[in-house]
Amino acid sequence: MAEEVRVITSKPEYRMVTSRVPYQECWDEQVAVQYAPPPPSEGSGVAGALIGGVAGGVLGHQIGSGRGNTAATVGGAIVGTLVGKNIAEQSASSTPPPPGYRMERRCTTRYEEKSSEQFMGYRNTANYKGQTIVKYSDKPLEFIHLDLMVTY
Repeated sequence: MAEEVRVITSKPEYRMVTSRVPYQECWDEQVAVQYAPPPPSEGSGVAGALIGGVAGGVLGHQIGSGRGNTAATVGGAIVGTLVGKNIAEQSASSTPPPPGYRMERRCTTRYEEKSSEQFMGYRNTANYKGQTIVKYSDKPLEFIHLDLMVTY
């Protein structure tokens, strides 16, 4: 058994909806960059020792005279070898260059909360034999259709 009941009120209903909207915030940042010094070449100490030894031997030979000439040449070569090796190793492990700088782009995601009213539908109200009946719909209704079942 079906019946129609006249709607007394039909009101639009809204609800507040909050959403988080992501956005990206970016900036440029100056970053220090430390450059590694080049590794010392394996032969730098040896080459320095050879050059120093030869230079020291020549100098010792020019300083010494007579029988002391040989001793001065050998002594000059030894001292020259040590000094040349030391200088070559120190220049290979010289102080690193000062840090350089470069610009880097940095970004982060932030969120903005936005609230808005969202239409939920129409609340249609009617009365049927002392009972309040409510039906929601997309548009205002004039009547609410009831399907009745009678039991004994």
